[in-house]
Amino acid sequence: MKIVAYEVKDYELKDFERAKDFGHDIILCEENLSDENVELVKGCEGITTLGFSDLTAPMIEKLAKYGVKYIATRTVGFNHIDLEACKKWGIRASNAYYEPYNVADFAVMLMLMLLRKAKISVCRALVNDFSLDGMCGREMRNLTVGIIGAGKIGRAVIGNLQGFGCRLLAYDPYAKDHVDGATFTDLDTLYRESDIISLHVPLTAHNRHMIDADDISKMKDGVIIINTARGALIDTDALIEALEREKVGGAGLDTIEQEEGIAHIDLRARIVDKRDVFYLKQFPNVIFTSHYAFFTEEATSAMVECGLKSLALFGEGKENPFEINNI
Repeated sequence: MKIVAYEVKDYELKDFERAKDFGHDIILCEENLSDENVELVKGCEGITTLGFSDLTAPMIEKLAKYGVKYIATRTVGFNHIDLEACKKWGIRASNAYYEPYNVADFAVMLMLMLLRKAKISVCRALVNDFSLDGMCGREMRNLTVGIIGAGKIGRAVIGNLQGFGCRLLAYDPYAKDHVDGATFTDLDTLYRESDIISLHVPLTAHNRHMIDADDISKMKDGVIIINTARGALIDTDALIEALEREKVGGAGLDTIEQEEGIAHIDLRARIVDKRDVFYLKQFPNVIFTSHYAFFTEEATSAMVECGLKSLALFGEGKENPFEINNI
């Protein structure tokens, strides 16, 4: 199959060399898919992208008219793809898979850094301040951790945390079975009883701002919130207000609402109009990372392989376990 790979990164090049093994004739493009480069797809049946390409309804229509039949995003999340438009224009779409340990480990790392106030310690050390004032932390074994989303990543987080001896609560209305070591409960109970809350669900039209001012009001004073899933799961304004009045005791944010145009980009010499991002970043009890919890050698290789394999399965008319819209 002739395909175009958009948003190709240097660290993916070695894995894209395997395109021929999957029967693909591939065009590599470093840029995001846009109106300026969509003509690259002429004569191609499939494309693969990361998460920042334009895959809105107008672009889906253009792709279909150029003859594209398949889209394989090299990301686990797929909220950037207009699936209704894909169905309308007969384009089949798939996402990627990688083992959950990278994000699960990262989430626990953020918890520990916030509990032990690592950001303050590191910043002080940079200016030779080695004092202990205000640095006293808490131990995980005495806390209750609430996990929202008991899919592969949520379950891996639960597995990681069992060794710390903490009490574990979980909420997932779609979970088919329970997880050893965690007690499943309703969301309000999880909010009310958790010292740490960690999000591990995909972003949908139904759970946008699933943590808003009302939800935060149900939480313990000083609660720590971890988000390694999708930024829009949390109402940024509500989080800022709760941090200001110390209702929320800390936040570990690998992803935030306004990250488009910021994530994975060097902005040192540019003016950036994302005020909420920079205001959040200045809190001593907020750790903001650049949406890279997923970013390991193992995961990036797996995502490229998923993209290439998905397109091959589509083209061969075989069942595709990564398909997300099932036309």
